Amino acid sequence: MSTPAGAAHDGTAGTPGTAASGLGDVDAVVTDAAPEGTAPDDDGRGESRNQRLDRNWQEMLQELRVMQTGIQILTGFLLTLPFQSRFTELDDVQVIAYLCLVCLSALITAMVLSAVNLHRVLFGLRVKDALVHHTGRIIQVTIAMVGLVLAGTAGLIFDIVVSRPAGLVATGVLLVTVVLLWVAYPLAVRRRAVRRRI
Repeated sequence: MSTPAGAAHDGTAGTPGTAASGLGDVDAVVTDAAPEGTAPDDDGRGESRNQRLDRNWQEMLQELRVMQTGIQILTGFLLTLPFQSRFTELDDVQVIAYLCLVCLSALITAMVLSAVNLHRVLFGLRVKDALVHHTGRIIQVTIAMVGLVLAGTAGLIFDIVVSRPAGLVATGVLLVTVVLLWVAYPLAVRRRAVRRRI
């Protein structure tokens, strides 16, 4: 059985089961054994287990790159605030909120890099299925934290520019929007897609 370039490079061999990438898909691990050299629940791609795991890993890396770009923009914006003339006018609540957002942004960066570090630690151990599964978990947690930073940053800006109630409203609206777009909508699409497959 031939292995793709990615699998040969990593030296990993999948075990029965793979985890799909994306929010809420990590738990959908296929556990039924498949014939040697084929992927469980083949979707017509004709992939082996190793090929599917390699593809899932590459897709997850792409998701992490997108998130990293977004959080870098947010972090850069937050880091410039102390150098603004009005920063000294912030009250204690605003300063605490700002510091929490900076810490969250730094933690998100650490989470994104932890997936790369996990790959390095597991490199050559032939456990790509575990790498894909745990990277999916990291992505889920990171997405949740990015939502908090987005809502918190918008709330802080409204708090400074308009008023404290406006900041609270902005934070609440952004949180609800994030939950609808990142949780409710994808789950609804997934449910509909599963029904169509049946």
